[in-house]
Amino acid sequence: MNQPPNNGRPPYPNAAPAAGQGYPAAPRAFASQPAAPVSPPRPNPHANLNPAPPPGRQAAPGHSEGMAYRQPAPHDRSPMTAQPPSGPVNPRSPQAAIAPQRPPMPPRRSKRVRHPIVIIGNAIFTVILLLALVLGATAWWGKDRFEAAGPLAEDKVVNIPRGYGVKDIADLLVREGVIDQPYVFVAGAMVLKSRGEEMKAGEYEFQKRASLRDVANTIGEGKVVQHQLTIAEGLTSEQIVARLLESNILSGNIKEIPREGSLLPESYKFTRGTTREQVIQRMQQAHKRVLQEVWDRRQPDLQVKTPEQLVILASIIEKETGRHDERTRVASVFHNRLKTNMRLQSDPTIIYGLVGGKGSLGRQLMRKEIEQPTPYNTYTITGLPPGPIANPGRASLEAAANPARAKELYFVADGTGGHAFSENYEQHQKNVARLRVIEKDGQATALPLADTAVAPNPIQLPAAAPRVAAPRPAAPRPAAAQAVPARPAAQTTPAAPRIQ
Repeated sequence: MNQPPNNGRPPYPNAAPAAGQGYPAAPRAFASQPAAPVSPPRPNPHANLNPAPPPGRQAAPGHSEGMAYRQPAPHDRSPMTAQPPSGPVNPRSPQAAIAPQRPPMPPRRSKRVRHPIVIIGNAIFTVILLLALVLGATAWWGKDRFEAAGPLAEDKVVNIPRGYGVKDIADLLVREGVIDQPYVFVAGAMVLKSRGEEMKAGEYEFQKRASLRDVANTIGEGKVVQHQLTIAEGLTSEQIVARLLESNILSGNIKEIPREGSLLPESYKFTRGTTREQVIQRMQQAHKRVLQEVWDRRQPDLQVKTPEQLVILASIIEKETGRHDERTRVASVFHNRLKTNMRLQSDPTIIYGLVGGKGSLGRQLMRKEIEQPTPYNTYTITGLPPGPIANPGRASLEAAANPARAKELYFVADGTGGHAFSENYEQHQKNVARLRVIEKDGQATALPLADTAVAPNPIQLPAAAPRVAAPRPAAPRPAAAQAVPARPAAQTTPAAPRIQ
């Protein structure tokens, strides 16, 4: 059967040429060109690397077993791909056929990605991210250490001088054993400073096992230790100044002794390093405030007409008795005497006229000193002395402004720590005789009568020593107050810290 010529092509599109037949030569259009010399085939060094055809399949005609087997792809069997090429086919030499194919070049990166600004931005973002991670880890660790219990084994008071910075404060606390992480403390103090809490100088008390946060908050909030200063009633201004100068908690000097009766004896709280002038000013301001309050609540029919006269009378009451329940009755005696134009005849006024602000005579009064005229001696003058003889407390000021409603003109010690009051001289003499009986029985310590001596200042006498009024018919006087124990000197004791 004659087959149509196919110009050397296989009868089917995907059919391989027969053995020994090969592919046809170039078209006739290129016949005029000289054919390229064909070199003899060389052994294929990759023959052993080519896979063999699967079992049951024979190698295509014209192909040796060493040649690579190519499984026809589905699209190769498509009629569209089965058409012969329309253009000339360049034959490949055996050397080119066995040469490895180069992989395709990767696509070039965009110029926008390679821009310097983008590169710098990526680098900055990476650095910021790393820094954020490092700072976050550091902050977590620092917060844990900042709130952990400290090394302090017991409560301790530390004084931070003025002018110390955060680093100096941290070093001081490390030396005192309050903290053991100075760098964490400095970092925490910086955070508190950013919130407006500065590290303040002062004396601070730190609790046992206080954490760094507790220490920093205590200093930042200024919770300094408060000390208490107690000034006893009845002290003169000179004595109060002496007490302030004895305190080692206060600082500075006092320019001048304040006016007598211008200070309010009371308990005051202050911090270490407070100046003595500041304490004096606080006492003066407290006295003015209390005096105004008492004066506004006074009885309308008083024998004193000004706040200054009220202070003078209150100072005499303060020196005559230390018992709270007797102050209003003693005040009533003096008001009744002023009303009847009788001399007050108070022994403390004699002593103040002799020694002034020193406050104590150091011995008993003698008869000649009673009759010795001084501006303050109420045995020789009528009415009130020209000024206070001490600094009265609030209770004596209240008693002078609101005396008891009584007609009593005399009082004498009763031998039990109090006084016996009477409205007339005869009753007063009986009270004196009763006191003599008590003294004779040994129930009280007897003192000489006023014809030889008068009992000294109450601050000098023991608690059981009474004073007896001298009976003077021409001008009877009230008995001086029974001696009371000496009032305690000003004391400075530490008090608990303050939570602002």
